Amino acid sequence: MAEDRPDPATEAFLAHRNLLFTVAYEMLGLAADAEDVLQETWLRWANVDLDTVRDQRAYLVRITTRQALSRLRTLGRRKESYVGPWLPEPLLTAPDVAADVELADSVSMAMLLVLETLAPTERAVFVLREVFDFGYDEIAEAVGKSPAAVRQIAHRARAHVAARRPRGVVSPAETRGALDAFQRAVETGDLQSLLDILAPDVVLLGDGGGVKQAVLRPIVGADRVARVLAAGLGRIADAASLQQVQVNGYPALILRLDGELDTVVALRIDDGLITGLYAVRNPEKLSHLQRETVLRR
Repeated sequence: MAEDRPDPATEAFLAHRNLLFTVAYEMLGLAADAEDVLQETWLRWANVDLDTVRDQRAYLVRITTRQALSRLRTLGRRKESYVGPWLPEPLLTAPDVAADVELADSVSMAMLLVLETLAPTERAVFVLREVFDFGYDEIAEAVGKSPAAVRQIAHRARAHVAARRPRGVVSPAETRGALDAFQRAVETGDLQSLLDILAPDVVLLGDGGGVKQAVLRPIVGADRVARVLAAGLGRIADAASLQQVQVNGYPALILRLDGELDTVVALRIDDGLITGLYAVRNPEKLSHLQRETVLRR
């Protein structure tokens, strides 16, 4: 019935909510903070005169971007006192995210870590331009810069990301193949099989947030990483189980101890070998693995 429909402002916000969440998440790397940004966006949007809005999608993204930029700067200060490596918050994602190769690549753990190396405004410009294909004029309004300045920032950010991103977009099938081999090696304790799938310069990062035990600095090199993994899993083998899931658009592993979610392990693949292992144990970052999160471009 017509009277059951939400008012126009609410209707517009709900229509674009998944897009706005995705923008905020790609800028922040944290789902809880992205949800807070959406709440702030709604409060501002609810007071806008819709008759003055030419493009509701662009306007909402502009509000979201400004709120995310503000929070990103605060988040930077929080990271300074973080215990051990900081990793993005993993999300359980639906198969349609993996089907959108560009979206899956942009929200992969490996790419989010690359985005962490950008300055806040560079990150916003890169995300809005390269992932969501916004025009320079629209981005300029969102970040408070001139279109010419945004073009320069976009060029600089693209070069920065290109030098650090995985060497090519890896298909979910390739990731799944590497993950299958990795899981078999871990479950059987076969150190040589593990060494065969790890790149010589593989890096293991663990995020326990000071709450759960995790490696406090990056572990580098196939031999060292394999031995750390073998030793760690050897101690918990009787209580541990591994399950493959879709995390941030790609296959990943969930480790459960006595049936309870303990760790999420995401991979970075280059040339068929694992070059990055990202193990998230911080309980505050595992809440979005109980249900699928919808991401949209």
